Amino acid sequence: MEPGDAGLGTKGPPRFFCTAGRGLEPFLMREVRERLAATQVEYMSGKVFFITCSNLSMIKKLKSAERVFLLIKKQFPLTASSPSKGKILHEMRRLISDDPGSWLNAISLWKSLLETDAQKEKLSQSISNPLKRKVDENEQVISKKLKVEVQKNEEIQQAFPLVKQVEESALEQGDSNAGREHLQEKELEDEVEEAADAPSPAFTFRVSCRCSGTVAKVFTAQEVGKIIGIALMKQFGWKADLRTPDLEIFIHLNDVYSVLGIPLFRVPLASRTYIQMAGLRSTIAWAMASLAEIKAGALVLDPMCGLGTILLEAAKEWPICHCPQNVWIALSLTFHLGKSSS
Repeated sequence: MEPGDAGLGTKGPPRFFCTAGRGLEPFLMREVRERLAATQVEYMSGKVFFITCSNLSMIKKLKSAERVFLLIKKQFPLTASSPSKGKILHEMRRLISDDPGSWLNAISLWKSLLETDAQKEKLSQSISNPLKRKVDENEQVISKKLKVEVQKNEEIQQAFPLVKQVEESALEQGDSNAGREHLQEKELEDEVEEAADAPSPAFTFRVSCRCSGTVAKVFTAQEVGKIIGIALMKQFGWKADLRTPDLEIFIHLNDVYSVLGIPLFRVPLASRTYIQMAGLRSTIAWAMASLAEIKAGALVLDPMCGLGTILLEAAKEWPICHCPQNVWIALSLTFHLGKSSS
């Protein structure tokens, strides 16, 4: 996939990308092919891009990925002949205004993936415990009513901090072209007011950014988030919510590419529920265990296991093997096996 390729047009299969630790990209590429039957698998440093028709429950099984995103678009870096604040600002706004169809298509697909996943979970819960389901439904109705009341109050207050933040950033930045910068900040201010007057949307959102290279010299990640957020509010009438949004937009801008996506899960895949204490990174532990090519009935030994992260990953991924987590047992087995082989 070249940097200029779009993520989601009006038609075509869904495209995804995962973030991965440096050096883990080959493991992740192999894993998405094997687990998800992915096609058009390509990578750039720290990211793997692919196409798959797998559902969320299958995507959740990825072990070498940090986070998974639905790709909105991936294109060449923001072009500007000089690191001018005005030109880069214009280019950032074009990420939304140039192709609104790709955004709407991505949102539609994102909703569809979540709805399908929710229906499967609801079905499994209703089969396992029908009485508990009725109690949960009543609690959800009450909590939804409370949330609606709280959101109405928060929506009124949220537009004002954005205006304040834009004004503060304008005061902090000094530039030789002071008049031009003042006009640009004034435009942002007016856009916030227009966005605040937009009709109430079906969901809320927030923007998270990573910036490096030319863009980072001119704007901080927080400023880029504000600019993109205001553009989205103007274009689609969405409402910003930094605390508990329905939708998160992820943006990574550097001198190699511009990537925009939607995280599919709130919690990173690398955060394993079965690992209670922080030790070796779970993705690295899984990769190390996979290199052992564990077979059925194999005995997995890790004499210097520490917190036993590699053994945990091996036991979870290959339950057909035996993984003693006691250090003394592992050392004893290693000694006896070594003695018998000699």
